[in-house]
Parts: sequence; structure tokens; C-alpha cells
Amino acid sequence: MTDKNDTLPDRLSLNPKSEFFDMETLEKGVGIKFNGAEKTNVEEYCVSEGWIRVAAGRSLDRFGNPMTVKLSGKVEPYIKGDDAGSPED
Repeated sequence: MTDKNDTLPDRLSLNPKSEFFDMETLEKGVGIKFNGAEKTNVEEYCVSEGWIRVAAGRSLDRFGNPMTVKLSGKVEPYIKGDDAGSPED
């Protein structure tokens, strides 16, 4: 089945106030590979523009949101547990 349930959006955010927030997609478990390395602290990503936003330490802005840094490179989102190449044994 190759419908909306199998594809990830071009842009996704963890912030519920963002227009790019999608709880249904996040509940599936989205992972990000950035320049070939697994990233676990991604706050937002955009595949077409080639960037991710990651938390900058434990710093918070004046609204209590984590401070972020925008990094440019190759972004590869995937659904966690959907590893076709890894054995299930």
C-alpha cells in the first residue's frame, strides 16, 4: 500500500504550535538521518530545503521553548521499525 500512511511529509515539526506539526505522523515514530548519521535531537526538518533544527544544549528562549540551531545537509526521514534490510531474528 503506497498511500499517505506510507509517506513522510517534506517538512515536520515537534512543536504543537507549528503549522508543520502532525501528531499522527509523529506517533508512527519518525527517525532522521542527517548526512548519513542518525540524529535523535531533531526539533524540525525540511527535506526539500535540506536542513534540520536541533536543540542547542539545554538553553531555553523567553517562551520556554528550546533554543535551536539550523544545520544544512542531506536529510533522510524514515519511520522507525520500518527497516526492510535488517533481519527480524
